[in-house]
Amino acid sequence: MNDELKGEVTRGARALVVYPQMRGRGDLDTEARLEEAKGLALAIGLVVAEAMAIPIREPRAGTLFGEGQIQNIGVACELNEAELIIVDGSLSAIQQRNLEEKLKRKVIDRTGLILEIFGERAATAEGRLQVELAHLDYQAGRLVRSWTHLERQRGGFGFLGGPGETQIEADRRMIRDRMGKIRRELEQVRRTRGLHRDRREKAPWPIVALVGYTNAGKSTLFNYLTGAQVMAQDLLFATLDPTMRAIRLPGVEKAILSDTVGFISDLPTQLVAAFRATLEEVTAADLILHVRDIANPDTEAQKRQVLDVLADLGVLGSGENEDGEGEAEPAIPMVEVWNKWDLLGPEQAEELREVIAHRVGETIVPISALTGMGCDALLDTVGLSLTEDAKLYSFVIPAADGQRLAFLHARGDVVSEEDAGENEQGPLLRVQVRLADRELGRFSAL
Repeated sequence: MNDELKGEVTRGARALVVYPQMRGRGDLDTEARLEEAKGLALAIGLVVAEAMAIPIREPRAGTLFGEGQIQNIGVACELNEAELIIVDGSLSAIQQRNLEEKLKRKVIDRTGLILEIFGERAATAEGRLQVELAHLDYQAGRLVRSWTHLERQRGGFGFLGGPGETQIEADRRMIRDRMGKIRRELEQVRRTRGLHRDRREKAPWPIVALVGYTNAGKSTLFNYLTGAQVMAQDLLFATLDPTMRAIRLPGVEKAILSDTVGFISDLPTQLVAAFRATLEEVTAADLILHVRDIANPDTEAQKRQVLDVLADLGVLGSGENEDGEGEAEPAIPMVEVWNKWDLLGPEQAEELREVIAHRVGETIVPISALTGMGCDALLDTVGLSLTEDAKLYSFVIPAADGQRLAFLHARGDVVSEEDAGENEQGPLLRVQVRLADRELGRFSAL
């Protein structure tokens, strides 16, 4: 945990979740938002004593809530013996400090809570760097209340002496220096990953990226398809760091399946920036599988959140279809995977099958990653999607050119391979192969 919460909030602490219900907000409905906030608290090991929504007509600059509402929160804390208040929204440093003074309890907002989860879960060196950068960015604006020694001053340097820099200025400078160092380290990580990505593009394997709202079942599906043991629990942000494994597909000798961090509404801006590099793997994918928890009542709102993030990454097109209306056309082919089908009742399942039948132009596969239902059909769909625009080509290649031959076998569907005589380089092979346009471009670059 960061210094701000260390020693004050521990696992097992009782928390009161408060959702400020702003007028005109069009995200998840109130009940779903409260459930999601409770899930975030549980993910960091807190005990949710109570969750409540408070309507906000005009947010107060100093406290967000009105005086009467603050009193109600205080009473709820007393009744539930809550030692921590989680505000499921964004608080300014001043609002956070004023609420703590009035309620005599620790207060954290949604951003702080998500940062805590990410800080605990990040496993790779890059993930830890990204989380630390986001923490520092978040803390930099809150030094006014995060430190107890800010009014002290350090002595000046040089011959003039003088009051020197205040502690808060020194702390901000230290944070800026540390953030600069982390950014340089992350840039090196990005360059390294860029080299790996270039190598993968030359190495002949298509990449399939799993994306979706947190807790949609991506990691469960990843484990089922690859036999991996990625952490998969009924828990928000169970996995944070991207994981890749090889899988076999119909018509494709080998593909790389990538599991990414789950998306969530109102992801802190610090994390959107810090985790952009992690999600860069999605932009290099040949196919995206958008995994949806189809049993969740707010599945459509969750879908919009995911598509918004993908649009920010440039994975989606202009934001309109060819007719100038509707959802953005994907720049990368996308398949919707309607997961948790096993949780649906017979009537609901039948209604959704009718929806799928009428969704012309979209590829939708109903599955249960937990039971395996529909997963074979999903693999068939993925294999078909990766090869559907393939055309038949004939190449004459030196038999000793292992790199190009391996590419054709791995990224294409080799129809025939026969002797084509010799030249000064040695024996030649004539290879007839079906290749997608994207793979033809990669083959030509070898």
